[in-house]
Amino acid sequence: MVHAKRQLSDRQFRSLAELIEDQVGIKMPNAKRLMLEGRLHKRVRALNYSGVSEYVDNLFDKSVLEDELTHLIDVVTTNKTDFFREPQHFDFLKSVAVPDLLKLPNRKSNDLKVWSAACSTGMEAYTTAMVLDDMVRAGSRFQFRILGTDISTAVLRVATAAIYNREVTAPVPPLFVERYFLSSRDRSRDEVRVVPELRRLTNFTRMNLMDTSYPVDRDVDVIFCRNVLIYFDRATQRKVVEQLCSHLRPGGYLLVGHSESMIHSALPKLRQVQPTVFKL
Repeated sequence: MVHAKRQLSDRQFRSLAELIEDQVGIKMPNAKRLMLEGRLHKRVRALNYSGVSEYVDNLFDKSVLEDELTHLIDVVTTNKTDFFREPQHFDFLKSVAVPDLLKLPNRKSNDLKVWSAACSTGMEAYTTAMVLDDMVRAGSRFQFRILGTDISTAVLRVATAAIYNREVTAPVPPLFVERYFLSSRDRSRDEVRVVPELRRLTNFTRMNLMDTSYPVDRDVDVIFCRNVLIYFDRATQRKVVEQLCSHLRPGGYLLVGHSESMIHSALPKLRQVQPTVFKL
């Protein structure tokens, strides 16, 4: 039996759930209570509290919250990602989106800009970089830059370092593994690192999709925002989609997760071209 002081009271859970929804837009219904308590144990141990109840009691002290909020966000946000996740999107990028974008009448250069919103540990951004670099190697005439943003500082550190366990490269085509990853010099560490050429073309920075403005260019060609909107309520989904689209160039593409195809109703000017692909 778990000691009562180690559990969240109803009041504490409601206060914490409201804080999380306000800060990152993620709803925390009572069904997620045990999950939330479990994730908080990492911070409880790090700060030497007796349990999650003491942690939350101290959290709402102003001076504590200012220092702890970033760590709290790191432990409560979900960061599921893979290389070549939902591979049909990368097929679409190569066969449809890029050729179409390069022919836009309002384009002044062949510099493509791609934004991986909620990029997690960077696998989506680096997958995009591999696909685009492969197109350039095959003769396509364009340059590209990729921006990855996420609210979690912990995953951004991983993305910037670009070091991964070799096993996560399983979905990557063997040619791409050979071309775009370096093996660790330490043979006891079964790790790989994305090659410098791709790392130089991919930048990462912290950003909250709940912010009222985004520090991103207004002529982005492709935005990936996949498997994030499902955590928001309808009003927040609409607000985020509107904000994202304000950074797309006319004719640009927004790609969402397979459970998020309903977002076309959030912004009438978006045209659905595939179940999870939208064009501005």
